[in-house]
Amino acid sequence: MIHTVAVTRYVTPLREGGSLPGLVEADDLGTYVCKFRGAGQGLRVLVAEVVVGELARRIGLRTPRLVALDLDPEIARYEADEEVQDLLNASAGLNLGVDFLPGAFGFDGDLPRGAADAARVLWLDAFCANVDRSWRNPNLLVWHGDLWVIDHGAALYFHHGWSGGVGDPDRFAAQRWSAEDHVLLAAARPGLAAADAELRSQLDEKLFADVLAQVPDEWLEPVPGAATAADLRAAYVAFLTARLASRQWLPEVAA
Repeated sequence: MIHTVAVTRYVTPLREGGSLPGLVEADDLGTYVCKFRGAGQGLRVLVAEVVVGELARRIGLRTPRLVALDLDPEIARYEADEEVQDLLNASAGLNLGVDFLPGAFGFDGDLPRGAADAARVLWLDAFCANVDRSWRNPNLLVWHGDLWVIDHGAALYFHHGWSGGVGDPDRFAAQRWSAEDHVLLAAARPGLAAADAELRSQLDEKLFADVLAQVPDEWLEPVPGAATAADLRAAYVAFLTARLASRQWLPEVAA
């Protein structure tokens, strides 16, 4: 599982998006962007963050280190903002911590060090069905001259349909993904076919199982047909493995 640290202080809210993430300090002396389990999007968003973040790391993309943040709701006593108090009280237990990158700035269209990463980013977003990498919300940072990918909670949409039971992996495998609004489309287009060939060779069922092992058990909510954390991990692995075996989701620009 990802490393667990305890939250020692809530610093400030980051009022970007609807989930109200916050900047916190932890007992390892680190500073993290905390994504709260009590936010409206639910625990599956945290699962997607870990799974896609770890996949990004495995294919050579830069992404902030992730930890599980153990939050004691007693911290809420020191917050004057009632909205923040409610969120902290609803988020007792393990939350997601994203390593804070001080001095990083948002992507403005200039790819640092050329377009080497662009095709990898677009390929990963297509593979994981991430719909949140447009100019409206690039979810890219530039830090120390390098491109960093962040915020993957909108990926792996299929698990939001599991309330009635785990669905069919083959359906996700065949689901097309549109690159039309992707922030890196122009830069990624020439190298996407080569990236597809390279990255497919780096991923397999065993690696997916290793990635899912990073997800805390308590974020894997039981659904009909998958009552345990092990069952849920196996379901995610099956969906990712089926997706990897297909090419129907790859944008046509790769051709």
